[in-house]
Amino acid sequence: METRPTTKSAELYAKALKLMPGGVSRNTVLRKPHPIYAAHAQGCRVTDIEGVERIDFANNMAALIHGHAYPPMVEAVSAQLAKGTAFTLATEVEVEYAELLVQRSDSFEKCRFVNSGTEAVMAALKAARAFTGRAKIAKVEGAYHGLYDYAEVSQTAKPDTWGPVDHPTSTAVSYGTPASALADVVVIPFNDPEHALAILDEHKGEIACVLVDLMPHRAGLRPAEPEFVAALRRWTEQDGSLLVCDEVITFRSNYGGAQEWYGVRPDLTAMGKMVGGGFPVGAIAGRADVMDVMNPLADKVLFPHSGTFSANPVTMLAGLIAMRDFDRPAVERLNALADRAIRGIEAAIARTGIAACVTGGGSMFRVHLKPTPPMNYREAYATPAETARVARLLDHMLEQGMILIYSCSATLSTVMTEVEVDALIAAFESGFERLLAEG
Repeated sequence: METRPTTKSAELYAKALKLMPGGVSRNTVLRKPHPIYAAHAQGCRVTDIEGVERIDFANNMAALIHGHAYPPMVEAVSAQLAKGTAFTLATEVEVEYAELLVQRSDSFEKCRFVNSGTEAVMAALKAARAFTGRAKIAKVEGAYHGLYDYAEVSQTAKPDTWGPVDHPTSTAVSYGTPASALADVVVIPFNDPEHALAILDEHKGEIACVLVDLMPHRAGLRPAEPEFVAALRRWTEQDGSLLVCDEVITFRSNYGGAQEWYGVRPDLTAMGKMVGGGFPVGAIAGRADVMDVMNPLADKVLFPHSGTFSANPVTMLAGLIAMRDFDRPAVERLNALADRAIRGIEAAIARTGIAACVTGGGSMFRVHLKPTPPMNYREAYATPAETARVARLLDHMLEQGMILIYSCSATLSTVMTEVEVDALIAAFESGFERLLAEG
């Protein structure tokens, strides 16, 4: 009897399916017929367990600003491992890193470290409630802010559930989400100041904070319009609520984050991903008086806050090196490289005549199989037919040796050059041609 040929990856996934729901611990690594399993990586290239090497434009969902196995980080972290990975004691590197991070933005007066972007957003929302004494939060429709019940509301809204544009419905992501959580979240449309302000006005004096990602991935990776950001800042100041920026992904966009594009000073900023240098991390930074709701030395502690692995020396050291080396010249070079990629892909779109467009900013961008750039979540929402075409394009890109984020988005790392970017552009062009040929 002939045996069916298999691969290491197929065998590993068959085993994983018996051990984990879906065979994975993070849904974003799933693909048919099985995930790709990494063996090792260096710089901007990853080799899987089958021996196939690819250029990594996903960079662990924007987390690896210097690519893989960054030598200064490997050396420093390896030395730290021999000294210890976590203590029930403070470490000097936490203070050193806090000093560097606070210096990166005018809106950062104090900061605290946590263990993920989800945790950073959660802490920011709880701090806003503690500071204002209010329960409700407002957030943008479709924006992803992690797993917290309140932060995840409406991130997966669909045409049959999202309600009218002038009053988006608070929709649950997870079954069993308490109705009370949905009731405490006010959903506003992205890049629509008129409707957003009208909705916020209905909740004056009730909202602890307005939570906004200045370039939300799931809402199209379109930078917020300056008028929209300015309107939210004015409204929160007049209302006595706080403006909280989620810069977990977008902090890579500028030396001081995407907020530098707008000249705004949010009251709190949540960070994650690249500020950990490749290790799990989160950070909250902002106004000293707001941050001090977490101050354990206060006469009355409004928000007791701690975490077993928060500010562990391995993450602090890796993050310190990552951010130290991502200085202004490095930011400018990487953003220019991303601009080269965007212009090249747009030229490929024009040459092939495919109905597509590119959105993004800083060192990130997203390709949409739509004729015009979406302004918000509803315009960015992909139909089933579009989703299928994007999947085919991603399969093509993988065949061409390019790893992208599931939404057909790319994030660059400082170890990349024009060589990798031009290869990406060429792969997109052949992918567009293939889609047009296949119909």
